[in-house]
Amino acid sequence: MRKFFRELLSDTNSLNEKTFVGLLAFVLVIATLTCDIITGFMGREMPIHEFVFDGIMFIILGAFFGTSLDKWINRKGDKKKDDANG
Repeated sequence: MRKFFRELLSDTNSLNEKTFVGLLAFVLVIATLTCDIITGFMGREMPIHEFVFDGIMFIILGAFFGTSLDKWINRKGDKKKDDANG
């Protein structure tokens, strides 16, 4: 686990940090909603503050949008390189 986090935080890694943060936030949202459903079946209310939930959702959207945008920009850059070379 320590090796994973060292590689994640290094400058020369093969991992995409934005995807990792987005996936982690998504797992947290799923865990929160699962707890909410379980407590609902038990007859208890688990209040989820809207601003906290919205904040996590913005993190997820920003992380996955940034990753998609990076892939799209790099794909366009690769096409320009291929056109210039060929």
